[in-house]
Amino acid sequence: MDPELAALAATAGTTLVSSLTTEVWQRARDGIASLWRRSQPERAEAIAAELDTTRVVLMAAQGGGDADTAAELGAEWQGRIRRLLVARPEAAEDLRSLLAELTPAAAVTSSVTQHATASGQARVYQAGRDQNFTER
Repeated sequence: MDPELAALAATAGTTLVSSLTTEVWQRARDGIASLWRRSQPERAEAIAAELDTTRVVLMAAQGGGDADTAAELGAEWQGRIRRLLVARPEAAEDLRSLLAELTPAAAVTSSVTQHATASGQARVYQAGRDQNFTER
C-alpha cells in the first residue's frame, strides 16, 4: 500500500474515534457513511451502524476510566479505512476533506487559567508547556 494512504488511514482512524465524543460526532458519522456510500454503497448503512456502536462503546469506556479502548477502536477503524482506500484509492481526497472539517473539533482542548501569588523571597514559575531556565 502507498505509504501516504497508510498514513492517511492512520490519521483518519484516530481523528474519527476522537470526534465521536465531541459535538461533531454526527458530522463524523455522516461523513464516513457518505464516503462508504460513494465507494461501497452496499456497506454504507452497516458502517453507520458500526459507528453508532463504536460511539456507545467509547463513551462507556471513558465513563469507566478505560483509556485503552479509544486506541483499540482507532486501530480498528484505521484498518477499515485502509481497506477502503486499497479498494478505492480515489476516495482519499474525500477523506482528506472530511478530516479537515473534523480536525479542529477533535483537537479542541480545555483552557487553563493559572494564578499565583508570591510573597517575601518566594519565586513562582508557571508555564503552559516546556519551561527551561538556569539559575546562578
